[in-house]
Amino acid sequence: MKAMLVDENKALVWSDVPDPVMKEDELLLRIHAAALNRADLLQRQGRYPSPPGCPEWMGLEVAGVIVKMGKAAQARSRWKIGDKVCALLGGGGYAQYVCVRYDMAMPVPKGLTMEEAAALPEAYATAYLNLFLEGHLQLGQTAFIPGGSGGLSSVAIPLAKAFGARVLTTVLTEEQRAAIAPLHADRVIVLTKESVEEAFKEEEAAGRPVNVAMDALSGPMLGQCLPYMARGGYWIVISTLTGVETKLALRPLLTKGLHLVGSMLRSRAPETKAAILSELVQKVWPKIEAGEIRPSIHKVLPIEEAEEAHAILERGENVGKVVLRVRET
Repeated sequence: MKAMLVDENKALVWSDVPDPVMKEDELLLRIHAAALNRADLLQRQGRYPSPPGCPEWMGLEVAGVIVKMGKAAQARSRWKIGDKVCALLGGGGYAQYVCVRYDMAMPVPKGLTMEEAAALPEAYATAYLNLFLEGHLQLGQTAFIPGGSGGLSSVAIPLAKAFGARVLTTVLTEEQRAAIAPLHADRVIVLTKESVEEAFKEEEAAGRPVNVAMDALSGPMLGQCLPYMARGGYWIVISTLTGVETKLALRPLLTKGLHLVGSMLRSRAPETKAAILSELVQKVWPKIEAGEIRPSIHKVLPIEEAEEAHAILERGENVGKVVLRVRET
């Protein structure tokens, strides 16, 4: 089969590799589409290697068709050969085939294309984990999801809205504010015009303080805004794209009973990930099939154009997910 390898110059090369060897508790998928994540860019740079036992090439979420099943997978699941699934991977999605544990796969929601389904597993599992399981977001509360034009935020904002939350987000420009209008965030903070700290102060003064922050940016903003959160609020750090350090006032953390939490989906045990995926199918898939939520796709490219797909993320052009289509050969 073929997979997308990184050569010595960090270029992406569609290359011949050995066929995957399936374990007894795994499914063999023929991949139709693979969605990009910023972790792919880090992995390409050598800073985010695949976990032990996973293929060396990138790709954390895919959609495809089951072509073979291990005996344990047959005995423990309801999957059948020919089923359309989307799957959460430790790596290996930029390829024609991949093996995945049977409980890391989910049915493709009715009405979705394979490209849309590929954009679900990693992004929706991350958003669901951090908003609802780590952040305990409730109906009527306020969520802060910065970086509104990013692929993850394009999932997390509608997800929070679908469960009755009020949502604040940030963008860099007025053009980005217009581009993310379909996400229906309640307040969009344009960073060239206002500070996030002042927005937090205003929301608290208006009686709408932030209850849950799902923060992939971090840096100075974290320490500036944390004091103005709601009592008992949760600030969930999921990445540090704008800085690894912040100045933190501890008194509000103490007096308000705030929670500062670091969270990574990739480091969770397989059983924990499987439980998250099961909840997604039970609680989120019905909203997708009812049209309340829909994956936001910025662009679909053939996998042979993965270089350009990565460049879109690097340039920050995407509003929604970038997806690679894998042709059958």
